[in-house]
Parts: sequence; structure tokens; C-alpha cells
Amino acid sequence: MSDTRAGDDGVTHEFGVGPAYPTAHTQFTNDTTPVTGGRRPHPDAGSPTGAHATSPAGPTFGSDATAPVPTFAPSPESLVTEGVRDVGMAFVGASLVAGYGDPKGLGWVGRVVARTQHPDLDLTAYNLGVRGDTSGDVVARWGAECHPRWKGRAERRLVLSVGAGDITSGMTMARSRLNLANVVDEATNAGIGVFVVGLAPTLDPEQNRRVEALAEAQADVCARRGVTYVDCYRPLVGHDQWMADLAASPDRVHPGQAGYGLIAWLVLHNGWNDWLQLG
Repeated sequence: MSDTRAGDDGVTHEFGVGPAYPTAHTQFTNDTTPVTGGRRPHPDAGSPTGAHATSPAGPTFGSDATAPVPTFAPSPESLVTEGVRDVGMAFVGASLVAGYGDPKGLGWVGRVVARTQHPDLDLTAYNLGVRGDTSGDVVARWGAECHPRWKGRAERRLVLSVGAGDITSGMTMARSRLNLANVVDEATNAGIGVFVVGLAPTLDPEQNRRVEALAEAQADVCARRGVTYVDCYRPLVGHDQWMADLAASPDRVHPGQAGYGLIAWLVLHNGWNDWLQLG
């Protein structure tokens, strides 16, 4: 099933035009224990944390308020079994997934995997982040790279984080949205559990306008499919430690260990254990 509700008319739309992003977002605390009862987005919500606020100015790209909410029936392969679960988990995306710029070499993926160890979980994790990838690149490669790694695993999980390369490469909003929707639909229909981690802010206010709009679109794609989406933009755009970490990095684009730690915190506290059905 493809997301063709809007923006497939061949018209090139600019990023940053569209509905305002929801104002409610996760607040950081000193608690480092992952929340077990994570939130899943509601089909009428623009993010996993609250109502969908809409701006009167500009069109809403890739959304249709009257479109039916798809209902998926995952195959038996996706069902959680009793006892120790044999889980294959693939993380697919670009440089932030790869953890580029982290002097510890962990990135947010390594930190999340380290905190996901559980006596009932036999976890095999694969980091398939490729620096410079767009969502189109992910569409082209995710199946070929993930399926061999899932071979023999009883439970298959896919964690996606894409989109920054779409903005810098000039990809249209409609195409970026469609690419994410296609991967989510194909994986979900194959009985693969999907979890999406959203875009992070930059130091450039103009770039952030585009990031915010694409984050809005990604949240909508996930909400329509009942797929967990983690908002990284709103919690981090005004976060002093995140901005300081970007400013101190060599390229002023990728964070260091503090910034990757913040992304990991957001993932672990926004539906991760709920998605994995861990008590």
C-alpha cells in the first residue's frame, strides 16, 4: 500500500510549508529508567504526544483528513512468543543511525541496544546506517540488507530514521513522505515490527523550518498506520545541551556523545519497551 493521498501531482513543493508541528513534547528528566508503557500515535494525532495542531496558512502535504485509517493484520511471524524471544533487529538510516561523530563510537543506536538487554530477549542487532543516504536510498536497499540478517530469527524488527538527506538533496515533501510510507507498508505487511525515529534539529533556523515540516509529515505517515513515531525535533530544538554539542562538533551538523545520548533517551522513553512488549 502506497501513501498517495497528496503531493503526487508532480508539483514540486517546498519544505516548511504546511501545518504547525504539535507543541506538546517530551520533557527531559534525570530519570534514566526507560518507560515501559510507551505511547503509540493515534490516527488523529500529528505526533505520539498530543493533538494535531494545524496552521491556517499553507497546505497540509501528504495528508487527507477524510482518508480511512489502514488496518494491518501482521502475519504470525510477527507475534511475540512465550519464553526467551529470538529477535533480529535492524536499524536503517543515514549518518545519525551510523553514529557518525560520536567519539565513543556508540551513537544513539549503540546506547539503545545496550539498554535493551532483557532476560526474555535474545537480541541480535544490526546497524545499517549509511552516511549520506536519502529515504530513496533506504527504499532501494532496506529489503536486500535486512532480510539476510533476519534469516532464522523468530521475530523481526525494523527501526527507521531517515529524512535529513532528503532535505539537503532537494527531494520534494511528497516523495519523501511516500518513500517512508512505502517502507513502512511493505515491512508491516510482511509481519515485520516497525519503529520510526524522527528528525533532529540543526543549528540553522532556515533548515529547521524544513526539518520541522518533514517531521510533521513523518509523524502523520506513522499515525495513519499505527506505527510508533518518536519526535526528536521539538524536545531538542530548544535544548541547550543538544545545541552546544552541535556547535562544538567539527562539522556543526552531527552531535557528539552528549547529543547521541539525548536521542537515545528519547527513544527509550517514548514507546520502546511497549513496542518490544517488554515488562
